[in-house]
Amino acid sequence: MKVLYIDCRTGASGDMLAAALLEIVKDKESVLKRLNNLGLDGVKVSSLITERSGLKCNSFKVEINGVVEDHHHHSRHDDHHHEASHHHATLEEIFSIVDSLRVSDSVKGRVKDVYKLLAQAESNAHGKDVVDVHFHEVGALDAIMDITSVMVLLEEIAPEKILSSPPEVGGGVVKASHGILPVPAPATLNLLEGISFTSGAAEAELLTPTGAAILRCVVDAFCSMPKAKLISTGIGCGSRELPDRPNILRVLECHVEDSQISGALTANGEITELKANIDDMTGEDIAWACEKLRNLGALDVCLVPVIMKKCRPGQILQVICRRTEADFFATKILQETSTFGVRRYDGVRYELNRDVSIAPNGIRIKNGFGYGVKKSKEEFEDRKGV
Repeated sequence: MKVLYIDCRTGASGDMLAAALLEIVKDKESVLKRLNNLGLDGVKVSSLITERSGLKCNSFKVEINGVVEDHHHHSRHDDHHHEASHHHATLEEIFSIVDSLRVSDSVKGRVKDVYKLLAQAESNAHGKDVVDVHFHEVGALDAIMDITSVMVLLEEIAPEKILSSPPEVGGGVVKASHGILPVPAPATLNLLEGISFTSGAAEAELLTPTGAAILRCVVDAFCSMPKAKLISTGIGCGSRELPDRPNILRVLECHVEDSQISGALTANGEITELKANIDDMTGEDIAWACEKLRNLGALDVCLVPVIMKKCRPGQILQVICRRTEADFFATKILQETSTFGVRRYDGVRYELNRDVSIAPNGIRIKNGFGYGVKKSKEEFEDRKGV
């Protein structure tokens, strides 16, 4: 099994993850060229080999109209930090930008997943609805490039599993426009719910909200490094110098026997099943509500026909989502359907990693792998016309 192990004992951010992964891909220059051709006007990424505490490492830079954004400050992703006169992008606007990118649907979906986690974390931290969370326009473009670059690189590397050390969050406080916040910042702390982490390695914010959201989205388990055969190592660095340790993040590409990590892996992630009984919506209306929930990124949406009270035919709406998104999707169900209540069941699931390849006849092939299993299936929508 090909495994990536993320060593983030001095924290993580989007640019550090992108920098480390860029060192692992086979053709670095080709991938950089691809990242600079995603369709974002005025946005350019570059890679520079540099040094931290005598260690050679890679630095990943994003320029917005010729200006390099500050990668180490938490608040570049926090709309409260910036002046009110600046334009702020809503989650819907962010999704529109992501949809316009020249990347696969899989990458777009994972970038949106990260942003939904960020929006929900900020929503919980500041007591506002998810739809009211905004991202500073320039910071949003920078973060979109960080997150998209990570997802493109992971698609290129195609690991079967991604493991990580417990992330280090740092310590002290961080300054935002609405006051001094403790480290980890409230949004970061919300993203760490259920994840082991360490703190106090430095009086600085070492784990950014974007770094935490990416880890939450892609990592299968937070654990010690299993016995493995090393293939390659990528080292990405942060922009600040730390006084007593190198500010780096390492990604180890390894071959690992399934048996070596079976005990370390969780059941692929924490999920929530949301249910609602509905007997007073037309077929058109409930189908449209299901379509909206799927487009918002629900893991699965289905309808189960039932006979309800007074022998009325009805439907049980079942929505499966990530546990961190349960409040978001419960709210959407209440908004988009006639139900007055939503039931919640928390659990875990086992899911194969997946990618999509194209057969010589142009049909897309869905490939699943992991847990010692490999399987493939033609996309029916493509095959039915052949």
